[in-house]
Amino acid sequence: MSHTITDTNFEFPGQSNLYKGKVREVYNINSNLLVMVATDRLSAFDVVMPKGIPFKGQILNQIATKMMAATEDIVPNWLMATPDPNVAVGHLCEPFKVEMVIRGYLSGHAAREYKLGKRQLCGVSMPEGMKENDAFPSPIITPATKAEMGDHDEDISRKDIINRGIVSEADYLVLEDYTQKLFQRGSEIAASRGLILVDTKYEFGKTKDGVIVLIDEIHTPDSSRYFYTKGYEARQANNEAQKQLSKEFVRQWLIGNNFQGLEGQTVPVMSEEYISTVSERYIELYENITGEAFVKADVTDIQSRIENNVLKYLKTV
Repeated sequence: MSHTITDTNFEFPGQSNLYKGKVREVYNINSNLLVMVATDRLSAFDVVMPKGIPFKGQILNQIATKMMAATEDIVPNWLMATPDPNVAVGHLCEPFKVEMVIRGYLSGHAAREYKLGKRQLCGVSMPEGMKENDAFPSPIITPATKAEMGDHDEDISRKDIINRGIVSEADYLVLEDYTQKLFQRGSEIAASRGLILVDTKYEFGKTKDGVIVLIDEIHTPDSSRYFYTKGYEARQANNEAQKQLSKEFVRQWLIGNNFQGLEGQTVPVMSEEYISTVSERYIELYENITGEAFVKADVTDIQSRIENNVLKYLKTV
């Protein structure tokens, strides 16, 4: 797995600081621009796995770029340019300290909570009598507090977000509105590709001018879950697992190997063969959701490629 990028430590002109998230590394340039590098790190259960996934960063960055372009007419975003397959450059924003999670179906975390007998998630009611992967009557928003690297995100209700002053009520109403609009557009795009957008999360920030914009990624396999439309109804009727394109298959593999990010648990070893299958699944999602063939970038020296492309771009701004 030598042709992956799992860590960067660039020194760009005007660089004031570097923030390392679970999978992205963000360089602040002159307190004006952000250079976001999508690494090949893989995070599950809020734990970063020891090995990188080939082309994962490129896939996430390019899907997010395409999806921001496809939604900028309904929600403004932070993006200015993508000078490298793994890099996005955009406006410096002050992030809201919540992730806006929206769910159209009882899947993943929501399904696991439901099986424990819970009928409320983040203060939102879930109907009785649902099966895993059933559609909710209408999408539900179940926010989470944003965690630092290695920490766990936590479910939180709209009421607590406002009462604790994490987000003002006026701003939160905008976040909810944008979340619903983005999910509707994302669902339409997915449907046109024979996919179902099951659930996803959005992150927002404020520009220096006080404008709320979409930041980070959107509709990628790290932030979203997709089912195939074909066969969905039959699989539900037969109580069969849904065929899906998301990171959930990694989570299920980890659960099967006795790991859910809990204290005392050890991350199971991922063989190179398994890592290759994860990479292939990410490429499959890219091609399905974009309708385009994935073109692998040159990975003989990813660090130098990224550095040179970013330096060349920064000379133009």
